[in-house]
Amino acid sequence: MNFQVTVLKILVSYPDGFAVMSDLKRDMAILTTSRRDWAERTMRLAARVPDLDIFSQALVERLNGGWRITEKGRTVLDFMEARSSGPQTGRDGPVEQLSSEERAPKLVAFTKVGRSQRRRAARARARAKAS
Repeated sequence: MNFQVTVLKILVSYPDGFAVMSDLKRDMAILTTSRRDWAERTMRLAARVPDLDIFSQALVERLNGGWRITEKGRTVLDFMEARSSGPQTGRDGPVEQLSSEERAPKLVAFTKVGRSQRRRAARARARAKAS
């Protein structure tokens, strides 16, 4: 698994692209214990930008006990994903024909339900920080 690509993918799923370290660690643990699909996917994406360094290239900034993806980071991630899009095929044909077991795992942290829960938590943290 490519750590830097995983960080970008996690951060882009959070409101405003910001996640505290505990959330990053939790999501990273979920992804590292998922099937090999995630590791293979991140390695493919990382191969598209071989000199990727999220901190020295200012793709991610350290901020208030967490990390935030920058606009440049979003652009690089979009670039990596755009080059990988197109007609993707699995072992037996197009991705749409693969069984759910063969597709990348769906994680609660990256579903609409997970996003709304993270948004509520982020708003609560922001309110607590403001008071």
